[in-house]
Amino acid sequence: MSTTTEAPKTNTWTRDVNNNGEFVRKATTFRNQVTEDGSSGFKAEPHRYHLYIAHACPWAHRTMVVRNLKGLEDVISFSVVSPYLRERGWTFDESIPGCTNDPINSAKELREIYLKSAPEYSGSITVPVLFDKKTMKIVNNESAEIIRMFNSEFNHLATRNKELDLYPSHLREQIDELNSWIYTDINNGVYKCGFARSQQAYSEAFHKLFTALDKVEAILSKSRYLTGNSITEADVRLFTTLLRFDIVYYVHFKCNGKRLIDYPNLWGFVKDIFQTGHIKDTVNVEQIKTHYYASHLHINPFGIIPHGPFIDFSEPHTRNKQFSTSDQK
Repeated sequence: MSTTTEAPKTNTWTRDVNNNGEFVRKATTFRNQVTEDGSSGFKAEPHRYHLYIAHACPWAHRTMVVRNLKGLEDVISFSVVSPYLRERGWTFDESIPGCTNDPINSAKELREIYLKSAPEYSGSITVPVLFDKKTMKIVNNESAEIIRMFNSEFNHLATRNKELDLYPSHLREQIDELNSWIYTDINNGVYKCGFARSQQAYSEAFHKLFTALDKVEAILSKSRYLTGNSITEADVRLFTTLLRFDIVYYVHFKCNGKRLIDYPNLWGFVKDIFQTGHIKDTVNVEQIKTHYYASHLHINPFGIIPHGPFIDFSEPHTRNKQFSTSDQK
């Protein structure tokens, strides 16, 4: 289908809802891989790749967390879109604090970069996007794959935590199992609650969400991280959702069974991750609130952004004393 007559799709929360009123997230499209040796056609090289992210987006946030954990700030550049997501999708507006222009493609809208890479593209315009400045094409827009590339294929370029493997071979089966249900019931579960168009769809997602949160709370009562005493990608993927829970999801998405701070281990876990290395530098609470409350106007018609809640993620925690110290710096 020609993109000259039909624009790519943008607002998934109004489009990707089935006849039962359930939000069904579509799979991402660009799935090429960057490899250390370049055998994929995309070699991991300094200054070759550029990330397009939104500070509000938990999926994009994952990539920034791993980028900073591995000290790839001077290897992979990035641009930040506006938190205001309208019908035409993500835009660039450097007049908004914390946002940037697009120095690579001089685009005004993220859709321009998608169409530059694939002129016939008519799917969703999403972040994150990993862009190759050499071929001037999108490489990948799947956060789960981008963080694995940063962890392994870019590790020879890492300036921090080079010895830290977020997806070690001996834990992969456990990590994959955790990722599966945490994605379904928590990462995507909050969206299933928030974007539900029927009471039944909402209620089912709500109960699955809090069952899963109780399960994670129990796991984290026994170990510092989900798989033991060293951080893995499973922790990163969980963290970016939990960080937003009390800020947005509890009220805006009606995920109001419990607050995050009512779970002693989940709350301690989030503070622990936030305070690890340079991860706190990836968090922009104001843009998180602005995006959700001012973009989802079918949920919040007047776009009023709440002042609270006032949460201090830098508040001391005891997980480093309760459990053995891990090996990241």
